[in-house]
Amino acid sequence: MTSDRPTPQPGIFNIDPYVPGKSNLPGTGAVIKLSSNETPFGASPKAIEAYKRASSSLQLYPDGSSQELRQAISDHHGIEADQILCGAGSDELLNLLANAYLGPGDEAIYTKHGFLVYPIAIMANGATPVVANETDFITNVDAILEKVDPKTKMVFIANPNNPTGTYIPFEEVRRLHQSLPANVVLVLDGAYAEYVHANDYKAGIELVASSNNVVMTRTFSKIYGLASLRVGWAYCPLEIADVLNRIRGPFNLSAPAIMAGAAAIKDKQFIEEARVQTRIWREWVTKQCQDLGLEVTPSAGNFVLIHFPNASEFSAHKADDFLISKRIVLRRLDNYHLANALRMTIGSADDCRATLDALTQFMDPNHQRPGF
Repeated sequence: MTSDRPTPQPGIFNIDPYVPGKSNLPGTGAVIKLSSNETPFGASPKAIEAYKRASSSLQLYPDGSSQELRQAISDHHGIEADQILCGAGSDELLNLLANAYLGPGDEAIYTKHGFLVYPIAIMANGATPVVANETDFITNVDAILEKVDPKTKMVFIANPNNPTGTYIPFEEVRRLHQSLPANVVLVLDGAYAEYVHANDYKAGIELVASSNNVVMTRTFSKIYGLASLRVGWAYCPLEIADVLNRIRGPFNLSAPAIMAGAAAIKDKQFIEEARVQTRIWREWVTKQCQDLGLEVTPSAGNFVLIHFPNASEFSAHKADDFLISKRIVLRRLDNYHLANALRMTIGSADDCRATLDALTQFMDPNHQRPGF
């Protein structure tokens, strides 16, 4: 039988489209946008200058191998450039991995509050997403391993996780890897790795270097401040890098993105200052929220997960509406199964203060502490 219009692959309409955090509000006046985990510190001046230099040759195709950027990443992390693959944000790399290793009849595992790009990538390739429960919003290795079966071909772990901000120690990551079958690809998403200060944390470089089935993905969208350029990279075993290079677009990264990324990763002082300031204000926001009677999940990223009381008048939805009335935008999390929580990016000092002032007005107008 024929149809009167093109028909997409089975299962496409079962995919919920990714909905980013709000960027704009109706009306006039400045908006405090703390919904997308963007850095308030901008990009390194050196990255901005490199971007401007790239504008003199926009008529030329970029280097299809992103050699300049891969070498800068290699020098910074002490890893082999041949094992680095660059992409249009880590999202493209996650999708490439799914394209290469998942198909109908396969399964891929991610955690309950994991990044929503994972199920999209899994289902877009005809595979079945399998959700593992978390414990206190933290990745549970045993829960993941309980879901592994002969159909499992990939496991996605965001460490730290978005939107919870929690992480698991490297020894837990190693235990997970050691317990997985050799034909299962373990994807370690380290989008927020640069923000972690914990001694027991590692993003996964050592594990990739010593195995055949681990891939670490990273991004320049967060601490490096290049979100609009869409710059990501993956560190892979050589065999996996070869597979992904066969299916990626030949010019998947623009020349301005390549040049800005290479300059950004070299500006260590700028990044360290952003890292320190983020930690200071993350701790301040956490303490201020707790003083209001709000629960905050301990975060290792550049954001915090704020839980609101069960009382309907103090719900996350009511809080969001109130903040929007003040032209402050946080991230609602209904699609992350966190309907009574909001995610707040750690913004500038002024933005953090303004947001906590507004939350104080919402939560404690009469200097009372609503209970959970």
